[in-house]
Amino acid sequence: MNEQFRIAQKLGLMFRPDSPLPDDIKSWAISQLKAKSPALGASTTGAKKIQEWPDRLQPDLLTRDNRYSAYKYNRKRQEMNLAGYSSQAAKEDNNKKNLLRNTDELKFSHRNIFGEDQVKLRFTSFWTNHFTTGNIWDNQNHIGHLMEEAILANLNGNFSKMLYKVTTHPAMLSYLDNCWSCGENSQTAIWAKKDGFQAGLNDNLGRELLELHTVSPSIKYTETDIRGAANVLAGWGIWPGRISDENELFSTQQRHQKLLKMGGTINSWDFFKQNHAEPGTKKVLGKVIPAGKGGLIKLTDFLAAHEHTIKHISFKLAQHFVSDDPSQSDVDFIANAWRNSNGNLDKIHSAVIERAVMSKDPKFQWPMTWLFQVVRLSDARFFQGWGQLNSYDNNLMRVREIFEELGQGFWHERQPDGYSSDKNEWLSGEMFERRIRFSDAIYSAGKPKFKSEKIMDRIDANESTRKLVARVGTNEKAKFIALMCSPEMMGLENA
Repeated sequence: MNEQFRIAQKLGLMFRPDSPLPDDIKSWAISQLKAKSPALGASTTGAKKIQEWPDRLQPDLLTRDNRYSAYKYNRKRQEMNLAGYSSQAAKEDNNKKNLLRNTDELKFSHRNIFGEDQVKLRFTSFWTNHFTTGNIWDNQNHIGHLMEEAILANLNGNFSKMLYKVTTHPAMLSYLDNCWSCGENSQTAIWAKKDGFQAGLNDNLGRELLELHTVSPSIKYTETDIRGAANVLAGWGIWPGRISDENELFSTQQRHQKLLKMGGTINSWDFFKQNHAEPGTKKVLGKVIPAGKGGLIKLTDFLAAHEHTIKHISFKLAQHFVSDDPSQSDVDFIANAWRNSNGNLDKIHSAVIERAVMSKDPKFQWPMTWLFQVVRLSDARFFQGWGQLNSYDNNLMRVREIFEELGQGFWHERQPDGYSSDKNEWLSGEMFERRIRFSDAIYSAGKPKFKSEKIMDRIDANESTRKLVARVGTNEKAKFIALMCSPEMMGLENA
């Protein structure tokens, strides 16, 4: 594989057939970090024109909150079998909720297939996986907003800002149950105890903030540290969709008035319930954190700059982009860029790019990344257009079905540690068989515009790949499958 495609495989999503190949691949990759990121796509599967996604399919956070609140309320009515709420109405409400998730997944797919900022999109996927969220408590309609506004929008800033924005996003607060957490000495806990109810601290987000998102277990934090972090987080997050009384559907204006009374804002990304907050200062890893809403940014800034955070995430970046088994010098180079820039993500990502270009080690690709690369290389049309979300095409899988069958997607119900970058986690016979079936489906339904020979010539495929493709005979579909499932195309070998 030539140098342009070797680096585009490691750091990006491969060059589309109509894209010119850059002479200086390292400079190109670094310039990609500043590339514009419009959401591009096609209105129908076979459309030749690539356009920006329509605004009506990119609802803001408040619109998502209101739609979610209405859905949760109506589901409660259905469960209580209230008069006047039909099964058809329930079905329509559920379809509205699922439509937004499907739209977000399709937008993500189109962006990765048609986008010209492929390196930036790969870093977006890395951080989306690092800060794992999943479809828990029906928060699926907020995950796309987190990816767009908490991660992609902050990709050129500092890690500390991204950490704070992700930690406080309603998708994360609901995924890890922080919306229901309150300090043990909070006013809410005192009232609950007095009235015979239970209310208390949930340490899920506090634990993952330390274990996965920042310092890692290498720092040997204690349960006291976890509880300290959880107490700093207590009070953050509305109860998604539960602002309405169970017996009365408030109007949007009434719901907003209630939000203002509870948290001082209708912005669910900045919502802090003072009655749930633990009073007094807290201590995490020896750092004293002040009381109140402002304590959280003090904690996230402290964790973002911590040496254990730098080492932990520098290794993850090196393993994801540079080599399956990164050298200590690879990790140190990225970590030094982090320290010297005080966590500037452009500097950190530039260091990752430099080591990926320098390293001649192959880098095994996630199933999701591999799928986008196959579609881009062949110029196939494997995903629906946005105008087909409500229609059914027997020849195409729906976007949700694609990710479910692939075994990897950001809207799944998944564990907080995310998907591994270790190739051994993805080399089972089952996972390889899935790639064969997807290659078949992409060829049969996506109708690639470029045959295997032309693709091999463009990427300058190695001799072992060409021999593998030749062995399957003259059937073009068989050759396409052999090429796309070759060790070279999966990132298992270079030369």
